[in-house]
Amino acid sequence: MKHYELLFVIKPTLTEEEIAKQISNVTEHIKELGGEVSAVNEMGMRRLAYEINKHPRGYYVVVYHISPTTSIAEIERRLRYNEDILRFLTIKYENKKEIAEFQKQVDACKGKSADKEEAQEEASSEA
Repeated sequence: MKHYELLFVIKPTLTEEEIAKQISNVTEHIKELGGEVSAVNEMGMRRLAYEINKHPRGYYVVVYHISPTTSIAEIERRLRYNEDILRFLTIKYENKKEIAEFQKQVDACKGKSADKEEAQEEASSEA
């Protein structure tokens, strides 16, 4: 099992629920093919370097996962046929230095999600 980073850009015309569904579909595909999702980093809506299918913006998501090498081709095939995904890129972390960076990124994502949960708890307690 290797360490991978999957970045994909979702169409900006989707609602929040549809974006969440696309993200969950990708993570479910990874798990279904024998992988383990370490962290998901939703970077949010950003401007693209160039227009893709007449969209100047896109919703960026990074999924850090540990998967068998054979599953990557199937994950990319499913992304390629998904009309709501504008672009995707898979990066493999191989040596010890790269895997340490992978773990650092995963920890940063988990820290960010913990901070977000604390902010939501504070907001709900104030209301």
